[in-house]
Amino acid sequence: MIIEKENSIIKNLYSKLIFSYSKTLIFLFFLLCIFSFFNALKVKVDASSDSLVLEGDKDLKFFREISKRYRSEDFFVIAYTPKNDLFDNTSLITLGKLVDDLSLVDDVSSVVSILDVPLLYSPKTSISDLNSEINSLRNLNVDREMVRQEFLNSPIYKNLLLSDDSRTTVIQVNLIRDEKYYMLLEKRNNLRSLDLENNLSKEGKNLLISTEKEFKTYSTEVAKRHKSQVRKIREILDDYRFSADTIYLGGLPMIATDMVDFVEQDLKVFGIGILIFIILLLIVIFRNFLLVILPILSCLFANIFILGILGFFDWRMTVISSNFVALLLIISLAISVHLIVRFQEIQTLYPSLKSKDLIFNTVSQMLRPCLYTALTTIVAFMSLVVSGIKPVIDFGWMMTLGVVVALLTTFIIIPLGLFIGGKIVSSKELRVGNDSPFTLNFANLTEKYGNIILLITFFLLIISLIGMKTLKVENRFIDYFDSSTEIYKGMELIDNKLGGTVPLEIILNKKENQVDDFDDFDDFDDFDDFDDFPSEDKSNEVSYWFSLAGLNEIGNIHKYIDDLEQTGKVASLFTLYEVSNDLMGGEIDDIQLALLYQNLPLSVKTSMVYPYLYEDSNEARITIRVKETNKDLNRFELLKLVEDHMENDLGYSPEEYSLTGMFVLYNNMLQSLYASQILTLGMVFLAITAMLIILFKSLSLALIGITPNLIASFFVLGAMGWAGIPLDMMTITIAAICIGIGVDNTIHYIHRYKREFLIDQDYTSSMYRSHRSIGRAMYYTSITIIFGFSILILSNFNPSIYFGFLSGLAMFVALIGSLLLLPRLIIIFRPFDKK
Repeated sequence: MIIEKENSIIKNLYSKLIFSYSKTLIFLFFLLCIFSFFNALKVKVDASSDSLVLEGDKDLKFFREISKRYRSEDFFVIAYTPKNDLFDNTSLITLGKLVDDLSLVDDVSSVVSILDVPLLYSPKTSISDLNSEINSLRNLNVDREMVRQEFLNSPIYKNLLLSDDSRTTVIQVNLIRDEKYYMLLEKRNNLRSLDLENNLSKEGKNLLISTEKEFKTYSTEVAKRHKSQVRKIREILDDYRFSADTIYLGGLPMIATDMVDFVEQDLKVFGIGILIFIILLLIVIFRNFLLVILPILSCLFANIFILGILGFFDWRMTVISSNFVALLLIISLAISVHLIVRFQEIQTLYPSLKSKDLIFNTVSQMLRPCLYTALTTIVAFMSLVVSGIKPVIDFGWMMTLGVVVALLTTFIIIPLGLFIGGKIVSSKELRVGNDSPFTLNFANLTEKYGNIILLITFFLLIISLIGMKTLKVENRFIDYFDSSTEIYKGMELIDNKLGGTVPLEIILNKKENQVDDFDDFDDFDDFDDFDDFPSEDKSNEVSYWFSLAGLNEIGNIHKYIDDLEQTGKVASLFTLYEVSNDLMGGEIDDIQLALLYQNLPLSVKTSMVYPYLYEDSNEARITIRVKETNKDLNRFELLKLVEDHMENDLGYSPEEYSLTGMFVLYNNMLQSLYASQILTLGMVFLAITAMLIILFKSLSLALIGITPNLIASFFVLGAMGWAGIPLDMMTITIAAICIGIGVDNTIHYIHRYKREFLIDQDYTSSMYRSHRSIGRAMYYTSITIIFGFSILILSNFNPSIYFGFLSGLAMFVALIGSLLLLPRLIIIFRPFDKK
C-alpha cells in the first residue's frame, strides 16, 4: 500500500508539473542557466594563509596579535646565483641593477640585498662609529674577501644573505604594509570571536556581515595587486636570467598567487577532461544521441548552478574545495546513469508501455534508492564540517549543496528529456535474455569461490589495520608542489642554502620578580665609547631583556635552538649583544648596555632591536626559520622538544613564554587531522548505518551493506600507511567520501536484490539477476567515478594527485566489494523475509 501510494504521488507530480509544463520548465531552466553562468564567472579562489589554518585556534588569535605588534610586512624573496663569482665586478654591477629595477615595482617599500646592509667587520667597526656612515658593499674600496667572510660568519648575517659556498644570495623585496587590510582583518576577527562566544547583538551580527563583505572585497584587490607584482617581478627576473645559473622567486604572496593559478588551471583541466571522458563513456554505454546529451545537460546544469551560487554570494573556493567541480560532475553522472539504465531495462521488459508510463515506472522505482544514496553522500560530506579546517568545512558544505542540486536536476531533466524525445530504443547490450554481460563473471566468482573471497577480505582487513597504525599526519609543505614548480625549487634552495623557510617564533614575557628600571646614569657620561652618541633618547627605563641577565636568558634559548639540526637562521636581541661584545672587545655590563640602548641610532634599533623587543609589554621575541626540507623534521616533536627545554631545563612556566608563527599554526592543523579523521569516520559509519536500518528496516541488512565500504575505507587508509603517504587537508576527506559515495552501490544492489528475491525467493538466482541488471549500472557508474578521479593526477598540486589516485583506488575496492563480498554476505546471512 505504501509503495502504491508513493507511485500515485510521483505520477501526479510528474503529470501535473513536469509534463504539463514542459516548455515552461525548459524556458525557466534556460533563464536560470544564463543567470548562473554570469554569476559563475565571478567565482574567486582564496589561497591566503587563512585557508590553511584551524578556525577558532587560540594560537591563530595570538599569532595575529604578534604580527600586529611587530608590524610584520609581506615580502618576496629572490634566490640569485650568478654565473660568475658573486663578488666580482660584473656580478655586483648586475646585482645592483636588479635591485634598482625591483625597487621600482609598485608598493615596494625597500629592497634588502648584500649591497646595502651595513658592514661591521669589513673592517671591524667600533661602537662609537655606529652613528656615522657605515661601510657597504657599494663602496668600491671595500675588501670583498673580508665582506665575504663577514656574510659567512657574522652573527647578524650568517645563514641569512649568503650560502655556505658563497655562490647564492638572497634579495628580500619588502612591500608597504597595507594598514587598511590589517585593520579590516582585525575588525573581522574580533567580530568573529564575539560571534563564536554568542556575544553579538543583532546590530553586531549585521556589522559582522558587512565587515566580512568589505574584507572580501578588499582582499580581492590585494590579491590582484600581488598578482600584478608577481608578474612584474618575474618580467624583471627574466631580463637577468642570462647572467644567472639560478634565479627563483619565493615568498608568501608569490605562493598564494601561484596556488590560485594552479586551482584555476586544475578547474579547467578537470572540468574539460572529465566532461570529455563522460561523453565518450556515454557514447560507449548507450549509443544514442539523446541518452548521451541528457546526462551531460544534467551534469553541466548542476555545476553551473552551484558555481552561480558561489559567485552570487562571493563564497570563495580554496585549493581543497575546488575539487567539488570534478566530484559533482561524477556524482551527477552516476545518478543519471542509474536512472537511464533502469529506464532501458523497463522498456526492454515491457516494450508495449507508453513513454509516460515507462518514465513513471522508472522514477517510482529509482527515486527511493537514489534519494537514500544522495542522503548517505550528503552525510559523508556533512561530516567534514566538524574538521575545524576552513577549506575542508567549505568543501563539505559545497558538496552537500551540490548533491541536493544534482539529485533534483537529474530527476527533472532526465524524465523531461525522455518525455520530449519519445520512446527510446534500448541498446543491444541491455536486452534481457541470453546475453552475458561482464558483471555476471562476478556472480560466478561469488558462487564458486565464496569462502576464498571471505578469506581474502579478512586478510586485506588485517593488512589494512596494520597499515593504519603507521598512518601519520606529519608532512612537508614543500611536498604539496611538483618538483618542477618554481615554488618547490625556490623553497628547496632557500631551505638548504640560506637558513630555512618556515617561520617559528618564541615570545618571552617578563617575570614578576624581574626589574625593568635602571637608575639614572648621568654619572657615567665620561664613557669614551659613547661620546659620539646623540642625546635625544635618554629614557631611564630600559627593558629587563636589554640587561645582562635578560640577554643571557635569551642567549641560552637562542644557542639551544641554533644547535638543532632542523633549524636554520635564529635571530634575537642576543645577536646584537654578541656583536656589541665583539666590537667592544669584551663582555659589556648592565651600565654599558643601558647607555648603548639609549644611544643606538634609530636605523640600528629599527633593524636589530624593534623586531625582537616590544617595550610596551616588556616582551622579547626570538625568530627561527625551520628547514622544511629536513628529512627528519617532525613538527610536533620539534615543538615538544623546545617546550621541554624551556620548562624542564630553563625553568620557564607555560605563562612565561609562547610559541607562535606559521610553523605552529600548520602543526595545529596537522595534529587535528588524525582526530578529525577518526571522528569523521565514526560519525559517517553511525549515520549511514542508521539510514540503512531505516531504508531496509533491518539491522542485519544495514551492517551487511556498510561492510564492503568500511573495508574499502580501511584499505585506502592502510595503503596510505604502508606507502608512507601522510594525511593532509585533502586526503583526510577520502575515507568519508569513499563510504558516502561507495555505499550508493550497496543501496542500489540490495534494493534490486530484494525485488529479484520476490520472484522465486532463491538467493543465488536473485544474485545472478541483480548482477545482470543493477550490477551493470553499478559497474558503469563506478568506472566513471574511478576514471573521473584519475583526471586529478594532472594537477600541479600534489595533494590533489593523491586525492584523485587514492579516491579512485577506494572506489575500485568498494566496487569489487559490492559485486563479490556483498552478495556473498547476503547468501550467508539470508536477511530477507520470505513473506
